[in-house]
Amino acid sequence: MTELTHLDAVTALRAFRGLELSPVELLDALIARIERANGDRQTGVNAFTETLFDEARAEAKLAESAYLRAARAQEPTAPLLGIPVAAKERHSLAGRRIEQGLAAHAGRVAEVDHPVIERIQRAGGIVHARTTTPEFSCATVTHSAMWGVTRNPWNLDATPGGSSGGAGAALAAGMTTLATASDIAGSTRVPAAFTGTVGYKAPYGRIPGLPPLSADWYRGDGPMGRTVADTALLASVMSGRHPVDHTSWGPEGVPIVLPEDPVDALRGIRIGFSPDLGAFPVEPEVEAATADVVARLEKAGAVVVPVDLPWTGEQVVRTIFAHFGQILAPAMTREAGAVTELAPYAQRFIADARRAAERDDLVNSFVLDAAMQRELAAAMAGVDVLLCPTNAVTALTADDNYLDGIDIAGHHREHYWAAHLTSPFNVANRCPVLAVPSGTASNGVPTGVQVVGHPFDEGAVFRVGAGIEALVPRKPWPDLVG
Repeated sequence: MTELTHLDAVTALRAFRGLELSPVELLDALIARIERANGDRQTGVNAFTETLFDEARAEAKLAESAYLRAARAQEPTAPLLGIPVAAKERHSLAGRRIEQGLAAHAGRVAEVDHPVIERIQRAGGIVHARTTTPEFSCATVTHSAMWGVTRNPWNLDATPGGSSGGAGAALAAGMTTLATASDIAGSTRVPAAFTGTVGYKAPYGRIPGLPPLSADWYRGDGPMGRTVADTALLASVMSGRHPVDHTSWGPEGVPIVLPEDPVDALRGIRIGFSPDLGAFPVEPEVEAATADVVARLEKAGAVVVPVDLPWTGEQVVRTIFAHFGQILAPAMTREAGAVTELAPYAQRFIADARRAAERDDLVNSFVLDAAMQRELAAAMAGVDVLLCPTNAVTALTADDNYLDGIDIAGHHREHYWAAHLTSPFNVANRCPVLAVPSGTASNGVPTGVQVVGHPFDEGAVFRVGAGIEALVPRKPWPDLVG
């Protein structure tokens, strides 16, 4: 069996049911790993805002007893029973702090559980730790004055990405089995790619959020795991209509079924391929890793079709910041209140979004969204899914603010968000997107690709994602405790 700290959830559940492994054993292994490998808030991985070990141990003992009873009675068990899950800090736990890295929120306590936490716990999952984010989850690096710097286990000089950086770091370092994430411009998929894990951005509303910001049609909460099967498992637990979120839809708890032979299931599937979405300069190592995935897919019998998108970098930035200027930036300003000590990246984000709101009002932001959605639909008209890189770069520096923009493959971009090919699919947020690993760059940091589906077609992205996972070799997980 794989080392317990990196054991996938599907295998762990099978071992629990067969009484070959106890939930207590798994949790104890993860806690020991955290204590050895997480490190301090400046130089370590630093993936957590807090740990809940005592409560988690009590829950693991109850799960152990439940498996013993179920084995005797030959009864089924809850879908996540005994599985440790690290929760992104923004996913509130009633009675626990909900600060989002903001000084204005210091000491604030949540009154209710977030819907995804409620569902994970009802399914038997054990929240043993809460993961770091940048302030208000508004950056693709993960550092803040409140929680320090979160680093990538594969290369401690690099960020694990953001905003779900703590989640990706915890999974890669073997400090959790599953993790929750959220995504408004790539905050699940960016860290998944940088940490060699899997992240899923579901169609808008498929996974319920917490009002009022659940009404933001760019956003979405979701799962991260180390495998496609694990990510599908957690997505199935999270998904479905919830009374607190009137944007949520669909049945609850329906399993996402993966093919028995994921490589054979690729035969004949039509995959549109864009190396840059028409709008993003991409570093050569990322291009090479993506091309390798394409070659493997073609060898497996998939039909890969080059597609052209008419998007430009200016168009993408204008579109997303018109939206953020109407919703996210005002929300951040309201939440910060009179506190002016925001992180430099948060100040820059608010300033850029405010300027964008002066240029484009809400109605015009709808027009900009519709143009990108129409162009994406036209490009995907003859294919089952679209494939493209997740990140344009092989790494971002862990503690940088990128106030001067970023240089990518000989091109300077004023905003470092150009380093990620993710935000167009928040504009087209009814499209499901699965981020899966594509290889490893020379700096030791993983690379990744996105599998983009037609609106609401979740099955196709998991089918292709499982095939890519089966085709692309994986390196051993990073050893931080040597």
